[in-house]
Amino acid sequence: MSGTKPPCEELWDSDPEDTSRELTKVVCLETDLQDGQMMEVEVGHHSVLLTRSEGKYSAIGNQCTHYGAPLSKGVISGHTVRCPWHGACFNVHTGDLEEYPGMDCLPCHKVTIQNNKVYVSVNKKTLRQEKRLKSMGLSVPGVTHTVLLLGGGAASLICAETLRQENFGGRIIMVTRDDLLPYDKTRLSKVMNVENDSILLRRMEFFHQYDIEVWLRKEAVSVDTDRKTVTFDDGSVQSYDHLLISTGCRAKGLDVPGMKLDNIRKLETPEDARKIHSACLGCSVVLVGTSFVGMEIASYLIDKASSISVVGSSELPYQNTLGREIGKVTMKMLSEKKVKFYMNDNVTEVRGVDGKVKEVVLKSGEVIPANVLIVGIGVKANSEFLRGSKIETDSKNFVIVDKYMRTNVPTVYCGGDVATFPLAMAKNRLVNIGHWQIAQAHGRIAALNMLDKPTELSSVPFYWTVLLGETIRYTGYGEGYTDIVIKGKIEDRKFLALYIKNDEVIAAASLSYDPAVSAVAERFVAGKVITRKEAESDELSWLKVSRPTLSSTLPLNTSSVQC
Repeated sequence: MSGTKPPCEELWDSDPEDTSRELTKVVCLETDLQDGQMMEVEVGHHSVLLTRSEGKYSAIGNQCTHYGAPLSKGVISGHTVRCPWHGACFNVHTGDLEEYPGMDCLPCHKVTIQNNKVYVSVNKKTLRQEKRLKSMGLSVPGVTHTVLLLGGGAASLICAETLRQENFGGRIIMVTRDDLLPYDKTRLSKVMNVENDSILLRRMEFFHQYDIEVWLRKEAVSVDTDRKTVTFDDGSVQSYDHLLISTGCRAKGLDVPGMKLDNIRKLETPEDARKIHSACLGCSVVLVGTSFVGMEIASYLIDKASSISVVGSSELPYQNTLGREIGKVTMKMLSEKKVKFYMNDNVTEVRGVDGKVKEVVLKSGEVIPANVLIVGIGVKANSEFLRGSKIETDSKNFVIVDKYMRTNVPTVYCGGDVATFPLAMAKNRLVNIGHWQIAQAHGRIAALNMLDKPTELSSVPFYWTVLLGETIRYTGYGEGYTDIVIKGKIEDRKFLALYIKNDEVIAAASLSYDPAVSAVAERFVAGKVITRKEAESDELSWLKVSRPTLSSTLPLNTSSVQC
């Protein structure tokens, strides 16, 4: 079957101005789709994803509710379709969200079969609706059970929403030291001159509508798990029945002389991002740290700063996570844009004039002129307020939880960047993963288990980073890998990297090779081993995408559409 959309007929019911009617379209013959396949069709200039799964035809919205990726370019597996960009998953029968980083569900449309023809009907009222909020309950008068959420990030927000989706009728309180409602932190290093309103995940009206209390500019200072109370920095005390700790992490600082000078920045909040943007315009910038965030900041500043110098303690950017080959191509991409790298080096002193940064001194003896110094060398857990409590933390002060997101103290849960948790795909090894999608999954699992609906964390990590408008996607958990198998050519910036440990693929990264990483993620979710032999083979049928427009052809270059 070709990738073109089949000839169709549109049938408006009676008056086209009557919004109570439907637009119905013959989209294909019943023989056009096999089980486990999908295709994009248009109904009234509205993109719809038609699928056939488990013998049933279904039609849902085709645009991922995260950033609008075309799901028809993704991967279908069983009753689930996975987004090709960032890995969000949706149920093809219901449109319901099944895996993050999306937050909303997809609209569903009516499908009928007549005379071997498949008809899709779209209600004109919802013709332009691209997202659907899952049904949520409210607080119930007289129900005093209180869930207290410490932190205003992804884990807390999803926990609150899941509780209401499951018709929890008690009190929900979300407390954050920020002065903003929960926002999309993944945007801060990619679009730094960002307005607060543009990155809010939910508006205040949403929290009011569903009886979720939000306390801004308030920080926990201690927890008493015997009395089930939390004390805050303003002296107030709040009791709880269930507690979620999701206070996240903060950026580490440099411990060298001169760190009190002006124009030394760390990226933690939207205000920090805006200050970095304005401070760097036309200036000489030194950026310490070669993490994902550091490389994104360098990429963002290329056409804004007069010069950019990057200082890294390793030989290559993120070489321990993505490997030397991808580290090299990252350096090459940025070096071509006049970013200068000082690798295998460290800052020993920051010098200033009139209280402002003037130059940065390295261990090697290099002295780099600087008007702005940006520090991105890792994070510390925001868990100091737990000292003296019975809640167990590890040697780095991250909170230890089990596969239900429970701490060692009954009724106390933890999620997000501050948690150390067992990762199912890594044989339940305790890990700390600061991924947005993982934090969201933590929030959902915590909420379900608070409600005595035992649910284990089974999410497979999915991450992405953007450099110069091109996106590297990553799935799995690659720590301890011993070999990398490369499909395509890294130097051409079109590749799939497969990370091997004990003769099995444990992670994958790609650039301009969609939807390969989503296909690998589906294999991981299904618990199917990808062997070294499969990875090294020129035959990629093990990555077959079950949809007629793709067949088994890989790679698929979608680099023209970036997110």
